[in-house]
Amino acid sequence: MSNTNSSFWVHKEGHKPELLCGSSASYTVVNGHFIMLVCSTIILGGFLKTLLKNSEVTVLMILSLLGFVIGQLAHNSIEVHKIVYPLLKTPSYSLYCYFSPMIIFMAALDVDFCILKNVFWQVLLIGLVSLLMTFIILGYVVLKFNKDLWDLQSSILFSMIVGMTDPVHSVNSLKTIGISKTYTDIIRGESMIICGFTSICFGVFRSDFLHISMFTEFRVILGLCLDILGSIICGYSCSRIIQFILTDLFSNTLTSIILCISMVYMTFYIGESFGMSGMIALVTVGLNFDSLSFKPRIEVTITKFLIMFSSIYQQLIYTFFGIVIGCGETKYLRFHTVVFMLILFATVNFVRLLTIVLVSPLLMHANYEYNWRWGIVIAWSGIKGIFSLLLAPDIHNLADQKVESPQLFILYVQGISLMTMGINSYMMAHSARTLGLCATSLPRQMAIQNAIKHIQEIIQNTITLFKTEKVLTNVNWTLVEEKTKIEYIIPSDAYNNVSHDDIEEESLTEEVLIEEARLHVAIIQMSSFEKQCNDGILSVEAARILISATKSFCPIQGKFMSIYDVSTYVRARSWLIKFKNMLTSLEYHKDKALFILYGDNKFLLFVCHVVFSEEFEYAGHIITVMYIYPMIMHLWPMARELNVSGLISVNNYFVFLYIFQAAMKIISLKRKYFHQYWNTLEFLIMLVGIIDIFCIYFVKLRPDNFALIQMTVILGYFRIIRFIPFIKLIIPLLINIVDVQIKKRLRLMYSITKGYVKSQEDTKLLIKQISSRESVYQKLYEILETNKRDAVKELGLIEHEGRDVVIALKTRQAIRRVIAKALKNLTFLWSRGIIDKHEGIEMNKVFLAKIKALNNFPMAIPPPTPDKYLHNIVWLENKDVLIEFFKLHSSPPTFGIDSSLRSERGSKSMFTEYCTSGDIIGELSCLLKRETEYTAICETILQACFISLEDLYEGFDVFWPSLEYKIWLKFALSVAYQYFESSLIDEDLEFQKCVTFNLAYVETLSSYNEMTIDNVTMKFVIIVYGSVIDTKTEVPYLAPCILPKTCEQIQGTSDLSKLLVVQPSDPAKNTDDPKVMVSTGLRMSQREYNWKRKYEERNFPLSWNRSQTTRIQLP
Repeated sequence: MSNTNSSFWVHKEGHKPELLCGSSASYTVVNGHFIMLVCSTIILGGFLKTLLKNSEVTVLMILSLLGFVIGQLAHNSIEVHKIVYPLLKTPSYSLYCYFSPMIIFMAALDVDFCILKNVFWQVLLIGLVSLLMTFIILGYVVLKFNKDLWDLQSSILFSMIVGMTDPVHSVNSLKTIGISKTYTDIIRGESMIICGFTSICFGVFRSDFLHISMFTEFRVILGLCLDILGSIICGYSCSRIIQFILTDLFSNTLTSIILCISMVYMTFYIGESFGMSGMIALVTVGLNFDSLSFKPRIEVTITKFLIMFSSIYQQLIYTFFGIVIGCGETKYLRFHTVVFMLILFATVNFVRLLTIVLVSPLLMHANYEYNWRWGIVIAWSGIKGIFSLLLAPDIHNLADQKVESPQLFILYVQGISLMTMGINSYMMAHSARTLGLCATSLPRQMAIQNAIKHIQEIIQNTITLFKTEKVLTNVNWTLVEEKTKIEYIIPSDAYNNVSHDDIEEESLTEEVLIEEARLHVAIIQMSSFEKQCNDGILSVEAARILISATKSFCPIQGKFMSIYDVSTYVRARSWLIKFKNMLTSLEYHKDKALFILYGDNKFLLFVCHVVFSEEFEYAGHIITVMYIYPMIMHLWPMARELNVSGLISVNNYFVFLYIFQAAMKIISLKRKYFHQYWNTLEFLIMLVGIIDIFCIYFVKLRPDNFALIQMTVILGYFRIIRFIPFIKLIIPLLINIVDVQIKKRLRLMYSITKGYVKSQEDTKLLIKQISSRESVYQKLYEILETNKRDAVKELGLIEHEGRDVVIALKTRQAIRRVIAKALKNLTFLWSRGIIDKHEGIEMNKVFLAKIKALNNFPMAIPPPTPDKYLHNIVWLENKDVLIEFFKLHSSPPTFGIDSSLRSERGSKSMFTEYCTSGDIIGELSCLLKRETEYTAICETILQACFISLEDLYEGFDVFWPSLEYKIWLKFALSVAYQYFESSLIDEDLEFQKCVTFNLAYVETLSSYNEMTIDNVTMKFVIIVYGSVIDTKTEVPYLAPCILPKTCEQIQGTSDLSKLLVVQPSDPAKNTDDPKVMVSTGLRMSQREYNWKRKYEERNFPLSWNRSQTTRIQLP
């Protein structure tokens, strides 16, 4: 048979694609029922997959056999042959282009590039060693044991195809048993490298490049490198386009999916049409994607679509190639065919085992978790799949000598593929279970048990709460408790089997528990980064950097990532600052102050006026521009020989202009002329020009002096330095560009640091669920608190370095969060039917447009003046009467306290807190009239404004009782959000709304006084100061703490306790209960009013002390 392969788009003139197997049509070809065959295959595959859920290889085997039967019927029946004829006349390269793009993209999308990047060189080495071993050993076996007399080129191509590892099926069995993603990504990365390299080699064979008469090894290697580099560039460029499509706020899910799939195929076809590898291009696209590359919740939808198409494509491929095999002559199917297939299967696994043995030392050095057990599992991962099958027909198409049974190429590949899918997949999973690699470690078992206990407690509390509802009084609660009891069996380690009841008593060292907890902390932090990004708090770039840094530090045993590690990972802005300083030093400045030095000397005044004018500067640049053409003629030998005298005259003229320019500046500036680097450079250019003129003159006098001629030629080339002053025009532009980049870097670093701080706070809320051992909990808490303090300190330093940039970023983030809150409320109103669909879509577009407009938000906003910070104090409510009162009764901004007013007694440091511009210190001290000392260590220069206790309480009396209550409310809200943000995230507890609409209010509870909690009118009751006790269970609760729903009555156990009561969105009106007498507006509760009067009757001294002050830190 002649060559069956042809271009996917056009056939070469005079060449039509021939049939791979079977006979050509001896009848008039009409439109048959091939589409019905395709649909029937898809339906049958779906039914089989539903019935055989855990055996995909069985489904593919049944479809392959069914295809073989259909092929045999087509071989003997014209009617069936008409149905399958469209498949038989389709070029094999077309099938490759139809099916492979979607599957390789799905495989690459599932790989974590951050993990693969850390082990890239190891994975590359595994792939190259595997290719080499396959090429040598498998090629020898094919030539030695095959009786079909294949030529050398066919044997080489066959060994390359059989050596390909399928990136999808090679890890499927491992993913279902919980194997570490690091090892699945190593296997997938190696398989994608092999598939990409093989696709390039087949592309080289298809292009007939090897048959060119000027063929050399260097040209082949250079062509391969250019193909790989071009494919990567093409893939990266297309990935940027796809990411832009997927992250567009105005695109809906269906449009995004259609455009994404279309761009996948377009990327593949662009790469293939330009002679590159479409497979490598798509691998690059997939690796550039992560969870942050999609809009929230769209990643799951796209992944489901990819899995669906991939499954359908695999079923069609195995059915189609079963048909192709069946259309061939059965006389070539002999006993030796089965024997040779078994030999190939054994050889493939032997090559895989030999490859892992050779690279195991390197993997052990690169990953501290790798051992011989992992080597055994990975040795079984040489599973072959659809990529080998799609390239199998090209062996016959590209062979030098055609064989009589081309279907055997496909038969061997399809047989080995099904055998490895069945046997190797089972052996991988069985080895992993037997060797204990999928078992849960003891610290992990303890963490899971803690989580299960926590969930069980939540379930029990929910049941207890439901029992109080009147509607559910006749429910069989015994059955409810029985059905909701969690029974989770934790996989145990065969080598270290410990019963679940004895886990708590198992003597685990603290280092082991902390190491396990460290990995949990990293997972929690990455989840926090992703959530912040989805909520608009963190930019995509910052979140991606933080997640990548966390994954990079995970393999380092015992390493908790600090903010300094992140800064090192980012390689921050130091080189930008140095580059800007260098540019600033090179920037040209005119010293116009010299005008006053010359008195009435009109000539000098005229010269100075000329030199310092813009026209004089422009004239110098025009002279340089005019010299471009003479310089080109001087460097062009033919033009130089024809215009020697003219070039000499032009050179003399321009040197004269340089002399005149320098003379004018020297007359004006005198000795200061050489203080500027640029003036010194221009003077040097003038001297070189003068020397050049003299050398030319001396050459005319001594034309036989060879050394003089050489020197003149060299000086002629030195004329190019006359263009260096052009850099003066570029420097201001470069400084502006560097300034923008520095601001971007500062903004990025601040966003990264802020996100890191938030992740530390989120992690601290969950460390109790990580480990129940108190020593481990304390160690983790100290580490997280230390890292948080370092990050907060870094925030202050970044803000001091670029305050205008940070203010702009904070403002932008505040706008983003407000709009996000509005979108959430819009979704709620939409879901309840208050807003119809059309109105909801239009309003949603308005909010999305505002979010998109933030991309053009100013990069820097000037900081406010010190007086403006008073407007940002929430309890002043931006009211002029309050602001003016405290302006009059507070000290002006100062740089410190007089040492004579400072107390000399010693103090003990209890905790450290980092503050920044606009922060307030000492509110609680003033409210309680208790002395609290603050030691301020200023990292940067600042000013502070002091309000004395006497002035503050004078304000309380003037604006009584609203002002004091507002400060307590602000304090209570800040404490609640600081410790219980996750519980209050759905509550709209803005200070102004709480004051106006009573969404939340503060209750005061003195010692031994009681308070009844009504769960109907009180959604949350949070202790923000003091302590209480449950009068029923006598369980104590210390601030800060959210009281459980089961708590019905509490009693104060401290002199003063403050509780923040959060009401439901539509609270029941119950004004008859005297214990919940709360007025709307600015009035205090009755209980708080009584406490205030009693507290003042105790005659606390109102003497003012410097330590009893509220400090407002100002810039």
